Amino acid sequence: WREFYAKEALGIRTWDLYKYVLGALKGEMAGLLSIGGDEYIEQDGKNNKNRFKPVVKFLGPFELKAGQSRSHTFTMPNYVGSVKTMVVASDKGAYGLTEKATPVKKPLMVLATLPRVISPGETVTLPVTVFSMDPKVKNVTVEVKTNNLFSIEGPSSRKITFDREGDQVVDFTLKVAKGIGAGQVEVIVKSGMHSASDLIDLQVRMPNPRITTTLNEMVEPGKTWKSSYEAVGLAGTNHGVLEVSVIPPMNLEQRLKYLMQYPHGCVEQTTSAVFPQLFLHRFLELDAKQKSEIQDHISSGINKLKSFQTSNGGLTYWPGSYDNVSEWGTSYAGHFMLEAEALGYKLPLGFVSNWVKYQSGMANSWDRETNYYGYRRSHEINQAYRLYTLALAKKPALGAMNRMREMKELTATARWTLAGAYLLIGKKEVAEQLVAGLSTSVASYRELSYTYGSSLRDQAMILEVVTLMGDRVLAKKLVEEVAGQLASGDWYSTQTTAYVLMAIGKFVGESDASGTMEFSYTLNGQMQTVNVNAPMLRLELPFEGEQGGSIELDNTDSRTLFVNMQLDGIPLDQQVANETSDINMEVRYFNMEGNPIDPSRLEQGTDFVAEVSLSHPGIRVNYKELALTQMFPSGWEIRNLRLDNIESSRVKSQPDYQDIRDDRVYSYFGLDKG
Repeated sequence: WREFYAKEALGIRTWDLYKYVLGALKGEMAGLLSIGGDEYIEQDGKNNKNRFKPVVKFLGPFELKAGQSRSHTFTMPNYVGSVKTMVVASDKGAYGLTEKATPVKKPLMVLATLPRVISPGETVTLPVTVFSMDPKVKNVTVEVKTNNLFSIEGPSSRKITFDREGDQVVDFTLKVAKGIGAGQVEVIVKSGMHSASDLIDLQVRMPNPRITTTLNEMVEPGKTWKSSYEAVGLAGTNHGVLEVSVIPPMNLEQRLKYLMQYPHGCVEQTTSAVFPQLFLHRFLELDAKQKSEIQDHISSGINKLKSFQTSNGGLTYWPGSYDNVSEWGTSYAGHFMLEAEALGYKLPLGFVSNWVKYQSGMANSWDRETNYYGYRRSHEINQAYRLYTLALAKKPALGAMNRMREMKELTATARWTLAGAYLLIGKKEVAEQLVAGLSTSVASYRELSYTYGSSLRDQAMILEVVTLMGDRVLAKKLVEEVAGQLASGDWYSTQTTAYVLMAIGKFVGESDASGTMEFSYTLNGQMQTVNVNAPMLRLELPFEGEQGGSIELDNTDSRTLFVNMQLDGIPLDQQVANETSDINMEVRYFNMEGNPIDPSRLEQGTDFVAEVSLSHPGIRVNYKELALTQMFPSGWEIRNLRLDNIESSRVKSQPDYQDIRDDRVYSYFGLDKG
């Protein structure tokens, strides 16, 4: 029997067809429902409480001899309802099982109800349902306790009377404090010797967007700079840093936070969130905790990107869109994976080999005159970048590289990127010939799809190649240009931001900017002397509630120091005017019969539909990769029809991808003229 039941390795390679079978009948729902992948979703804040605690207990194993019976006792967690009790038995390879639904009850029970999330300053009704399961339970005291994020309006304790078995509902009114964090509400009921409690953990979060203010200064050698700072936003959301560097400021803290907190998870934005973190150690001296957090972020990004890869090796724009490979996203994500592998990160088995196979096929079949959708510049950059990443993987497509090299009137960015591919395979002379006399400036543009490029993104790509060439003078000039644009308050896409930070990180690692930096500072009366072997130092600015502080800096270095102060927070009340530009939007609310309703006057338990209508005014080109964010009030429960396996006749258009959260819905789609 031991030999019969022994495990042995499977000697053949297998593939499954689940994604094709499950997706075959989805029709318009294709792309909306991913298969698996939830293990890659990061928690929004490590200190969040688990609101819905599972009731699962494992006991044993136990030995039960023939003809013997045994009973077991255990303490049941606080729970109202019934559980399934299951027993599995085994004996010499034979197995059996049985199960039974077991009601969970005791003489006195309680169940409290609150929204999944809540916002500061809100008032909420807490309905408490008290269950009497014993005719002896008559007089019951109901008491509510909260942490400092809630206050109780009216009495915190009430008495109710039962004349028979049953249940009663008691309402309490809670006021949310002007703060954020993990809220906690506990309801305790007592009657004689019987008692019960219900503990609710919920997150108090701010629905408003974070706002940021920045201050940039240059401090010459031997000079002193001083400034006071004030808290921005609600207490608990305040955050401030001071960046001191020998390289031009780039709002590193703000730009990194923008990338890491961006809520939309396509392949490009997933890559952008982690790509610059590969090179953070070149900007800053990191402690052990920071290094560990960065490694966790990067490893999580690597695992998530694996979920985008299809069987042919390419990567889709959204996870689960198996028939829609993103050419640029494949190159961009592959670039990140290769850089991560070079720094010692472990990649998913088979990812690179499948990726190389796809990239090589696309590179060798590429035709300049076809499939460029009217964007020849982007079409050429796409191919050049593909060739660059293949060279980085040490699998260059030499034939495709040579064919592209002979093409006339290639765009500047494509020529620079192709030159980078030749540099990576050791052909420096060829690379220098390609870019001889070629400008590093790029005409202003911004692309909404295809390569999602911009003039600044292209300059960063050129900076990466110039750094690879070893031309420090030209590279330093480019760093000053691109860093100056990041230091401005201008908006840039996630890819542009990430590529600039990555390119500057590569320059810092190859230049002499990482020498010792010296200065002293006095923060709220406490003086510190700094002698750090890094081009940048990041100082946390402390707050006491909504109170700020003051800082003074003395430059004892021989070089000019760049000071960048960034203060951010979330305001409690933000008056945002209705505004539209080159797109029309209308939001309406209907009851289930299709009649318009007023959302400010809804009875508890009402089902209704929120309808958002968008139209293209026809002024500009077709819109690609739009993101619609719908955030709903705390008391509204979003019904996910996909979980019910039903469709609504009111849903007129299906987005390309949809992400449904507790209090908001993200929808992604394109919008053509008309």
